[in-house]
Amino acid sequence: MTKIATKPSLENPFETKTELEFTVPGQIDYDPGLYESALQAGYDLQQRPRKMAGVKGIQKQHEKKRMTIWERIEVLADAGTEPKILYQNWGKNLDGASLVTAIVKVDGRDVAMYGHDFTVRAGSMDATNGSKLANLFKLAGKLGIPLVGMNDSAGAYIPAGVGGLDGYAEAFTALRHINGVVPSIMCMFGYNAGGGSYLPRQGSFVIQPNETFFGLTGPGVVKSVLGEDVTADELGGPSVHSKSGVTDFVVPDEVAALRKVKELLNYIPNNSAEAPAFQPTSDPITRKTWDVDLLLKKAFNSPTGFNTPFDISIIIQQMCDHGDFFEIQPERARNTVCALGRMGGNVVGFVANNSAVASGQIDIDAAYKNARFIRFCNVYNIPVIFMEDTTGFLPGKEQEAGGIVQAGRAMLDAIIDLRTPRFLMIVRNAFGGAYAAFNNYPTGADFVCALPTTRLAVMGPAGVEYVYKDEVRKIRSSVKPKIAELTAQNLKAGMPESEALNTAKDAVAAWQKQEELLLTQRYERELMNPNEALSLGSISQIVMPSDLRKVLGEQLELHLKAYKPEPMSGMQREFH
Repeated sequence: MTKIATKPSLENPFETKTELEFTVPGQIDYDPGLYESALQAGYDLQQRPRKMAGVKGIQKQHEKKRMTIWERIEVLADAGTEPKILYQNWGKNLDGASLVTAIVKVDGRDVAMYGHDFTVRAGSMDATNGSKLANLFKLAGKLGIPLVGMNDSAGAYIPAGVGGLDGYAEAFTALRHINGVVPSIMCMFGYNAGGGSYLPRQGSFVIQPNETFFGLTGPGVVKSVLGEDVTADELGGPSVHSKSGVTDFVVPDEVAALRKVKELLNYIPNNSAEAPAFQPTSDPITRKTWDVDLLLKKAFNSPTGFNTPFDISIIIQQMCDHGDFFEIQPERARNTVCALGRMGGNVVGFVANNSAVASGQIDIDAAYKNARFIRFCNVYNIPVIFMEDTTGFLPGKEQEAGGIVQAGRAMLDAIIDLRTPRFLMIVRNAFGGAYAAFNNYPTGADFVCALPTTRLAVMGPAGVEYVYKDEVRKIRSSVKPKIAELTAQNLKAGMPESEALNTAKDAVAAWQKQEELLLTQRYERELMNPNEALSLGSISQIVMPSDLRKVLGEQLELHLKAYKPEPMSGMQREFH
C-alpha cells in the first residue's frame, strides 16, 4: 500500500465563504448597485497584496523556514495595532507588488517599515518599488522616526530592464539622504543579492539570521566567472559577514531578528534631534560595584599579577542599571567591546579594551569597529564612556600592510569629533599612542579618572631599556666577567671544567634576571603608575573599583544637564 504524502493546508475546508456586504449602520434595506460594486472593487484592491501569494506561495515560504512579509509585520508591530500600509500601488502587471511599505507601532513608537514580499516575483525590485522606497525614506526623515527594513529580495527584476536599476539608484540616494537624520535597522531574510545587499548596508545596523545569504553575487556567478566552487554560506553567510563587520548581529531565526530590532530600538532615539528615551530605574546610581573589586583582586593577585587578562564586559555589566547592556558586533574584534547600556536611566555607549583577547591591543578591525560605533553615538546624542586597558596598537608587518595607520586614524578622528558627553576610565594599561588616541583630556574628554591599578606610561615594561639604559648596559656588560670569575672559583673548588662553566652560567643568569627585575619594579614604581598623570592633571582623580558606578554615573548626570540634543552641524571633514 503506497503512502500519500499530505501537506498542511492554510485554508479551512469547512469554512463557509460569506460575501462582504457594504451596509451602513442603521440601514434597513438596500438594493446593491453601481456604488456597492465600486466599493467591492476597492476592497478587493485593498486585500490584493495580502492574498497575492496564495496558499502554495505561503507554504513554499514556510518550507524554507521563512515567514511571509505580513507575518513579519505582525511579529514586529505591537499587538492589537494595524499597520498603516503606504503606496498601495498593485498594478495589473504586479508593478510594486513585491514590496510593502508601512508605518507600524513598535513599543508605542511610530516606525517606518519596508519589506520585500518574496512570494511575488521573488521580492525583486522594479522602478515602482524604487519610488516607493524613496518615498518611505523621505517620509521617515520628515516625520523623524526610525526605519526598519525586512530584506528578502533576489535583486533587480530582470524583465523590467534598466527600470529595476533606476529603482535601486533612487532608493540608494534617498536612504543616503536620511543617513544621520534617523537611525535605520536592516534585517536580512532569505537570499539577497546585488542591490539587495548594498541597500540594507546603508543602514545603521544589519541583523542576519542563520541560513541566510547576501552578497554582491551568488555562488553561481562566482563559479561562472572565476571557476570557484563555493557555497552560499561560505560566500555571504553570517559567519563571513559577522567577522568583516558587514553584519552587526547574528541571530538564530527571523523571530529572533525582529526581537533584536525591538531590543535595539529601546536604546536609540527617534532621530538626531533627540536624545534616547530616559528609563526610570530602581537601581541606585550610588550602588557599590563590589564585583569589580572581586574581579580585579582575583586577577591581579594571581601568579601572573598585573599581566593577568580578564573580560572587560564584566565591568560594563556592573556599571549598567541592573546589569543590562546591549553589545554591538559581539562576534567581531573581541579585543574591543562596544555596547549600549543605561546608567541611572540614561543611555550611554561603552568603548572598552578587552584584555581577555590579544591583551586588548587595538588592531585594524578593533579600530574600525570603535570608529563606527563612536560616530553613531555622536550623531544620535549618546554619551560615551571609554574604558582603557591596552598595551597599544598591534604591531607587525601584517597590520602595517593592512593599513593599521589608516584604521587608527579613523578611530582617532571619530574620538576627536565626538561632541556628546564623554568620559575616560583607565583600568590598567595605557601605553604610548594608544593612550594618546583614546579620549583623554587633550582629545576632548569631559572627565578622566583612573583605578589605583593604572599603569600609564609612554611604553610598557620595555621602557626600562630606554629609561635605565646605563644601568641595563652595566648589568649586561658584567655577565661575561662574572661567568669567568665564578668558573675560576668553581675550578679552584675542584669541579670538572664543564660543570664549573655551566654552574657559573646558571648563577650569573639568575643574578641578571634578579637585577633586571629590580629595574622593572623601579620603572613601575617611578613611571608606570597614575602618579605623574595625576600631578599633571591628565587624570582628575583616582577612583576605587567599588565606586565606579557612582563616580561615572554622577558625572554622566552632571554633563547631560548641560548637553542639548541636536543634529550635527559645522565643518564637514575629509574623512569619515
